[in-house]
Amino acid sequence: MGSVKDLEIIENPTEKNMGIGRFHFSDRYSVFDWGEMPNHITGKGAALCIMGAYCFEQLEVKGIKTHYRGLVDSNGKITSVKDLRFPTNIMEVNLVNVYNPKIFKNNDNLEYDYSQYNKKLKNCLIPLEIIYRNGLPEGSSVFKRLKQGKTTLKDLGLDHYPIPGEHFSNPIFDVSTKLEDKDRYLTWEEAKKISGLTNIELSKIKSVLSEVNAAITSIVSDSELINEDGKIELGFDNLRELMIVDVVGTLDECRFMYDGMHVSKEVLRKFYKKTNWYLDVENAKKNAERSSSKNWKALCKSEPPRLDSKLINIVSRMYMATTNEITKRKFFDVSSLNQAIKEYKEYLAEQK
Repeated sequence: MGSVKDLEIIENPTEKNMGIGRFHFSDRYSVFDWGEMPNHITGKGAALCIMGAYCFEQLEVKGIKTHYRGLVDSNGKITSVKDLRFPTNIMEVNLVNVYNPKIFKNNDNLEYDYSQYNKKLKNCLIPLEIIYRNGLPEGSSVFKRLKQGKTTLKDLGLDHYPIPGEHFSNPIFDVSTKLEDKDRYLTWEEAKKISGLTNIELSKIKSVLSEVNAAITSIVSDSELINEDGKIELGFDNLRELMIVDVVGTLDECRFMYDGMHVSKEVLRKFYKKTNWYLDVENAKKNAERSSSKNWKALCKSEPPRLDSKLINIVSRMYMATTNEITKRKFFDVSSLNQAIKEYKEYLAEQK
């Protein structure tokens, strides 16, 4: 079970062959690496499932390999978005092996051993989250990392200090760990080393990231959404060829903007950033880093508060309306995305 989706294993992957699994997308949500939060958001799971499937299908049309096999309809049959009659929250995918790094202490510091990753390993998850940034909207982690000295303008390929809302003529590519207790941003050289990648493979990863970015930007542009940033995950198949894994192009993987407003999980992050719980989370992570503790959640002094019902309803409609807009099909009986954004603006005005 994951934070927002569950994995049903139909056939386990082996060293040489991929397996088969099904993602069951739930109405759960997670922010700031906490895991399952106290509320559920109606329709979110099915909306993400169909949105992700649509993006997978569009990527494959463009020749980008993915682990997607199809959607599972109400009769248990594998189908495409085009042929899906009713919403579903189940997606079938090919499975690869996941090799978690070994954790050890070195002079009271937690370190991760990735030595099992090498240039011959096949049929496995690459232990990275690979990120594109077309712009830096307010709330982007880049600003905090720059302020804390955890990244530099040179690392990001920038020749000036960015401002919130800035867009770039060429996207920034970023990379972080995937299988550690919390995401840790890396240089590309570090990413290559821990993942056992060759220079050619690293170059191909950046090429795939660029293609996915362009494809998602095109997919959402008809809905007047701006593709600010997003992440992908990659694996090697049994021939050590790259393929997109997990999910891509959804409101949980990407940060979209519409009429100056966030249309993504960022809406939930913004709510929680105003709470005392968020401050406790930040302090817990800092204390865990100082004490080399793996379990920062145990150091958090409070539990996340519940969302208010009005915001839950707005976010629910936002997810479902976005899926309708992107797929150009009325899978969900909700008003337009434009109306959901209007209601969100009114909600924010009431909170002031």
